[in-house]
Amino acid sequence: MSGGEREPGDTEGAVPEGVRRLAAEREERRRAGDFDAADALRDRIGAAGYEVADEPSGPRLVPRRPARPRVAPAAVGSVLDRPADRDASIHWLVEHWPEDVRRGVASFSRAAPGRRVQHVVVDTRGGDLGELPDDVEVVALDRDPGWAAAVNAGLGRSLGRIAVVADGSIEAVGDWLGPVEAALADPTVAVVGPVGLVTDDLRTFRESRGPEVDAVAGHLMAFRREVVARVGGFDEGFRFYRIADVEWSFRARATGMRALVVPLPVVVHRHRTWEATPPEERERLSRRNFRRFLDGFRDRFDLTVGGGHGGPPGRPPRPRPPVTGSGRG
Repeated sequence: MSGGEREPGDTEGAVPEGVRRLAAEREERRRAGDFDAADALRDRIGAAGYEVADEPSGPRLVPRRPARPRVAPAAVGSVLDRPADRDASIHWLVEHWPEDVRRGVASFSRAAPGRRVQHVVVDTRGGDLGELPDDVEVVALDRDPGWAAAVNAGLGRSLGRIAVVADGSIEAVGDWLGPVEAALADPTVAVVGPVGLVTDDLRTFRESRGPEVDAVAGHLMAFRREVVARVGGFDEGFRFYRIADVEWSFRARATGMRALVVPLPVVVHRHRTWEATPPEERERLSRRNFRRFLDGFRDRFDLTVGGGHGGPPGRPPRPRPPVTGSGRG
């Protein structure tokens, strides 16, 4: 192993050799992108009384702790009818890399000293999330309902005046909240983020510095809490993450509000889901999601910054999904 990595299973106290072998095999499967096999091995490790804590330096075996109650997506309660009492709520989704989310949580808290920031972590896979701060709210789902439904389950728990959807690849290295608050003080702005997208033909999108753009990329999307109630959650037909950010941004623009690029002091690390998904599967899922986007916005050039090719108005966007934590059955 390279310097700094620990042997899978290296922890304080004696761990049975058989469990150590399972942990080593699981790590090989994860690195190969075979997550179904890795999840099955994790379950076998759990049955033996241990959990795998995935850390930047490598996996670590720890005695199994009492399991968090896992709930159906539809059973996650919403608090959007309560007054906001935090400055911001940041939403994270754990799929296979809890260490990335732990890095993100720590960095965004560290970069907002003295501010009331809520972190909501949605876990769709089970297993050990590692050491998270006590004030992090974990929403443990009993299944993987797909990217959009999982994120919506977390959004329904927002107590911050601003809601932020962040990918695990994002790390804050400076004041991120100040610029976001300043931009969202404009009531005509629906969503902001550091990466913007524009299109000329509603078929291909490219990055743009803006400031006004057609969509904000899902690396980091920030919007006022009341905008979530007005626009709705992400379209739960998007089980894969791609294009879900574009579709939501277009629904927001269809209400007459704008999407803006706001430079933020963040570092973008590896996008693990992208890297771990085989190219053929990425293409298949992306095409399916793009067809869904076009179902609602095929001819809506009026919603683009540049106006595109113009033409007759298209069909209206599909009805907005509520943010109540509901998921696919």
